[in-house]
Amino acid sequence: MPDLKLLKIKSEMLSRKIGNRLGVDVKMTDEEVLMKQLAHNKIDLIFDIGANAGQFSNMIFKLGYGGKIVSFEPLSSAHEALTKRSAGNAMWAIAERCAIGDEDGEIEINISKNSISSSVMKIMDEHVNAAPESKYIGSEKTKIYRLDTIGDKYSGDAKNIFIKIDTQGFEEKILNGAGHFISRAKGLLVETSLVPLYAGQALFPQIFERVTKSGFSLFGVQPAFINKETGRMLQIDAIFFRE
Repeated sequence: MPDLKLLKIKSEMLSRKIGNRLGVDVKMTDEEVLMKQLAHNKIDLIFDIGANAGQFSNMIFKLGYGGKIVSFEPLSSAHEALTKRSAGNAMWAIAERCAIGDEDGEIEINISKNSISSSVMKIMDEHVNAAPESKYIGSEKTKIYRLDTIGDKYSGDAKNIFIKIDTQGFEEKILNGAGHFISRAKGLLVETSLVPLYAGQALFPQIFERVTKSGFSLFGVQPAFINKETGRMLQIDAIFFRE
């Protein structure tokens, strides 16, 4: 089955190129903007934290990224799909099944019906009302590590590391466990909520303050999750780089 999202992105990118030749200013896709940012900052390693079945990394590779990616995923079913998807790509490494957070040990993760909304955190009605398929249908245990504990194991001699965090409300915990390793990072993409979607999560203002105090500047913002009934933006991808 073709990747319809990727086909749409490539079609929009082609339309922009044609438009430019005709003198028509066609907006860049969010994905094209991200690729420009990665290239401008010479990113040679991406940590894909909360990889699910590898949708993000697969797209980045197919859009021309030539560096290495290490994917981290705690759900057993998603990790299996991720491993199969990455097979044959020497630049795509899959870490052992684990969550990334602020402790080393074991933790329980809630499994959502759509898989991508799974989280260690308790999901709130605002999220389920906007996306009914995000409701929890089970749970399982997984290992958890601080990025400070295992980051160096997977980073090798990379010069410009980019950390993508898509962990459904667990973002602050990951930052808490990455005080040392994050100093090595050139850039971050943090999917962060504008309204509470998971109990106890830090929202965008707290994440923004935390990341900018670590020496990063906000480089861009992209929509991530929108309530299709009200049009309200619930989550964004906040992209930061050191300058």
